[in-house]
Amino acid sequence: MSRKILVLPGDGIGPEITAEAVKILNACRDAGLDITLEEGLVGGAGFEAFGEPLPAETLDKAKAADAILLGAVGGPQWDKLEDISKRPEKGLLGLRKNLNLFGNLRPALLYPQLAEASSLKPEVVSGLDIMIVRELTGGIYFGQPRGIEEREGQRVGFNTYVYSESEIERIGRVAFEMARKRNGRLCSVDKANVLEVTMLWREVMERLAADYPDVELSHMYVDNAAMQLVRAPKQFDVIVTGNMFGDILSDAAAMLTGSIGMLPSASLNESGQGMYEPCHGSAPDIAGQGLANPLATILSVAMMLRYTLNETALAERIERAVGSVLDQGLRTADIAYEGTRKVTTAEMGDAVLEAFRAQR
Repeated sequence: MSRKILVLPGDGIGPEITAEAVKILNACRDAGLDITLEEGLVGGAGFEAFGEPLPAETLDKAKAADAILLGAVGGPQWDKLEDISKRPEKGLLGLRKNLNLFGNLRPALLYPQLAEASSLKPEVVSGLDIMIVRELTGGIYFGQPRGIEEREGQRVGFNTYVYSESEIERIGRVAFEMARKRNGRLCSVDKANVLEVTMLWREVMERLAADYPDVELSHMYVDNAAMQLVRAPKQFDVIVTGNMFGDILSDAAAMLTGSIGMLPSASLNESGQGMYEPCHGSAPDIAGQGLANPLATILSVAMMLRYTLNETALAERIERAVGSVLDQGLRTADIAYEGTRKVTTAEMGDAVLEAFRAQR
């Protein structure tokens, strides 16, 4: 039966980068993958058309899809909306919550061709291959109560950082299973020295470790983890952490790979349905100029094929195509350096498409 893929271009550079990824999806269909594609509106685009960042029509399509490819949401024109429930980011959070996409996988893999583009010395990052497993539907981003209110004559903002044992165990098992398939090392990142919620997080991780004797579990405070990612990133194999810490650490890890434009992600629920998106934002300052790097979005398609559609051979074919293009010295502006050839968003997408087809 044909699998349904929902494409949500979103805002800013979203339409540009998803257009290049759709080229690859169509090439996969030409190679025998039985899929149907449809589009929807989300974020600022959804707000402009329907007055909601997550229109009901889009949510219905998302629930019916096997997988979702998302570009990016947000832009300065919506930043000052007084009703924060109408802001573009609420569309993204709404998809995660309504589809129960609790498990976020963010690989930080350095292609050897990009060692010079990393912000760290090549010897520090060469061979880097980290998987960050981030809990995505709980924590401070969703905790209640929250808001801004007046107390004793001044406005006070407040949010609630909360996790239940079952939420922690669910993401913990995803991380332990991932570590088991890789190099057998899992680092759980928390702030258990000052936050009770992460004291519980650490207790649950320790309890789960008994079920995975082949995985070496370690713990690290989030501030130290941020420092260690810059000091000696190759010490990590799999990192598991909560929503807020994972958001911050994965963006830091992105720069180790040369550019956040190289970092794909997968957000999965318990049924295997997934939303796949680049880790970067909508970059409105470069939208429409052909400067955006589409490789994170294209690599997100590879993750879709691997984790939801169970098409590992096609996923590896896409990853080889990206490597081949980098071998050719083609670079978008964010990863370009002396001796490489700078190309546009569409030129990079076309080059990956050609390299993908050449493998037939």
